[in-house]
Amino acid sequence: MKIKFFYQLLISHISILILAFIILTLSFSQFVESYIFQNKVEELEAYGDQILEELTVRMEGDEQFLAEYSQLLDTRHIKYLLFNNEGKVVYPKLQSSPLIQLTESEWKEISKGNKVSVKHDIKRFGQEVSLVAIPLMQGDKLTGGILLLSPITGTMKMISQLNKFLLYTIVISLSASILISLVFSKSLIKRIKDIRNATSMISAGNYDVHVPDTSVDEIGQLAKDFNEMVEKLKGSNEEIERLENRRRKFIADVSHEMRTPLTTISGVAEGIKNQLIPEEDIGRGMDLIDREAKRLIRLVNENLDYEKIRSNQLKLNKVEINLAEVLEIVEDQLIMQAMEKNNQITVSCDDHIMVFADYDRLIQILINIVKNSNQFTENGQIILKGKEDEEKTIIEIEDNGIGIDPEEIESIWHRFYKADVSRTGQSFGEFGIGLSIVKQLVHLHNGNIEVSSIKGEGTKFTIRIPMK
Repeated sequence: MKIKFFYQLLISHISILILAFIILTLSFSQFVESYIFQNKVEELEAYGDQILEELTVRMEGDEQFLAEYSQLLDTRHIKYLLFNNEGKVVYPKLQSSPLIQLTESEWKEISKGNKVSVKHDIKRFGQEVSLVAIPLMQGDKLTGGILLLSPITGTMKMISQLNKFLLYTIVISLSASILISLVFSKSLIKRIKDIRNATSMISAGNYDVHVPDTSVDEIGQLAKDFNEMVEKLKGSNEEIERLENRRRKFIADVSHEMRTPLTTISGVAEGIKNQLIPEEDIGRGMDLIDREAKRLIRLVNENLDYEKIRSNQLKLNKVEINLAEVLEIVEDQLIMQAMEKNNQITVSCDDHIMVFADYDRLIQILINIVKNSNQFTENGQIILKGKEDEEKTIIEIEDNGIGIDPEEIESIWHRFYKADVSRTGQSFGEFGIGLSIVKQLVHLHNGNIEVSSIKGEGTKFTIRIPMK
């Protein structure tokens, strides 16, 4: 049978309280009873010792002395009997001189010279009493003794009354404790239910939840940790959605970029196959196929490079390289492309300037940037500059092309950004992945890259790479 946690909690609290009250009641009642009876016995022993001490210095059988003590003790509701070595009562004098009512074991103790005390006796004297028997010895021989009795009926009534008040106190305290326990248990269960409901919402995909965590106890700390977990889950979910959107966009962009060259290749090949292209134009068609195939290869290679960089699989072989020579190589490789758009590439760099970099990757960085500048510049100039400061080598690529809108500067580092020609209104750029690779490669060199641009005036890329 399943029992709700609320009832488990309440039952456990009530059980602990009842057990604690029972133990407390029994212990307190026993302590009070023992304390009262012990005081009574000690009082009887004190009177008995005093009487026997007086008897040893007075004449034996001094009736006046004994009578005076009887009157004194009567005011305290105490009776006493003197007995001889045979156990017969010698005072007060009675007609039959009965034996004192002591058990065999008690008489043996008296005979040995030991005191006998009984805190609570209800059988021998017709009422509840406390009694003390004190022997009178001469050497090792018993000559007599004294027996003192004190009724304890009033004491028992007082103990009974005390137990009754204690019971009332327990009932009231237990009721109040149960009420308080009920309130606190409900509060605790509510806080647990809040966390449970929030967990259900998260499992349903809703991360906009918050559990009150104002308390300073363990449940409050749990709520605080739960809220922190929700924030992290929310951030992770948003990141997953962003990655999924990027994946979809990546697939769409790659498909878009591949479709154009594949369509061109397929169309030209089909035309050649079906002899739809004049023989004198077949050479141009083959050149077009070759150009579009190389374009596809570049797309695949750039994507492979990008994924290698992201997965930390790309290793750099950094050495000191003469920067002027590198810039001149980039100029030689791209001079023909620049001339097609009537652009001029200029190199400005002192021969002694060195750069600590991977040669192949540095060439790749610079070619990508210069290609980008050439694509967005016409009848203009592209300047490659090299310089250094105390700690870094600085490379600048500046053009006087169409420039970039300020709000779009950060977006140029995204993959396939330029593939969406609607952003520029013109069909500039091939794949839009080159600058994304450039930024990653610069970071792998422990460097940084910045871009500044003025719409209609030109763009400037600045790369800073630490020296060896």
